[in-house]
Amino acid sequence: MRRRAAWLSGVLAAVPVAVALVSCVDVEPAPGLERPSSERTQSMPSTTGPSSPPAGVSPDMPPPAAGREQADLASLQVKGRAPKTGYERSRFGRAWDDAVDVQYGRNGCRTREDILRRDLTGITFHADGCRVLAGTLADPYTGTTMPFTRGEDTSALVQIDHVVALSDAWQKGAAGWTAVKRIEFANDPRNLQAVSGAVNQQKSDGDAATWLPPNKSYRCTYVSRQIEVKKSYGLWVTPAERDAMSRVLASC
Repeated sequence: MRRRAAWLSGVLAAVPVAVALVSCVDVEPAPGLERPSSERTQSMPSTTGPSSPPAGVSPDMPPPAAGREQADLASLQVKGRAPKTGYERSRFGRAWDDAVDVQYGRNGCRTREDILRRDLTGITFHADGCRVLAGTLADPYTGTTMPFTRGEDTSALVQIDHVVALSDAWQKGAAGWTAVKRIEFANDPRNLQAVSGAVNQQKSDGDAATWLPPNKSYRCTYVSRQIEVKKSYGLWVTPAERDAMSRVLASC
């Protein structure tokens, strides 16, 4: 009996020592288990570069509700086209001027490069971080895909269209603007879209009454963008233009 009591006392005395030893060991979790989140570290990617649009992001998303667009269209002033007298491209400033107070303005890159960066995918940049050397355009006006390569003979194959043409704007209110407002209009990304050079030349300075994108599935977005721009800048529409826009919106 005394031996048994002595043995039990020894075991009880050893328990605190064993517990203390275990508490000092950094036990690794079993396979398939993770440490609590407070013990894990994770490296997050960082982004750097000029304040430019993300590559490959295009504004060809579904248009707003046709009812709202019809209301915006109805809010535009309707009257005849003014004379084109006095219009020159230079009236809207230097082409692709970065010194403007619109989106992407004053980021160190010319407006053309900003729009290429926004509308193209698979982009290769120049070492300066601005100039687009190559990429792929999904042309919303034609519904086709085409490669872009920067070069003397190839750059013009992809052009930047003014959704509301500068000449059209001049004849519908812009002739009376300040020089600053015209420059900002010419570089406002809401009014710019990368497209094939051929379709841009085909459009010329046409409005919705005389030209619409061959890709019919884009016409709702195209007309919606024109209405947004004209409303934002206080431009008017002709009766024929209003009717053409209304017909497109009715099909959206």
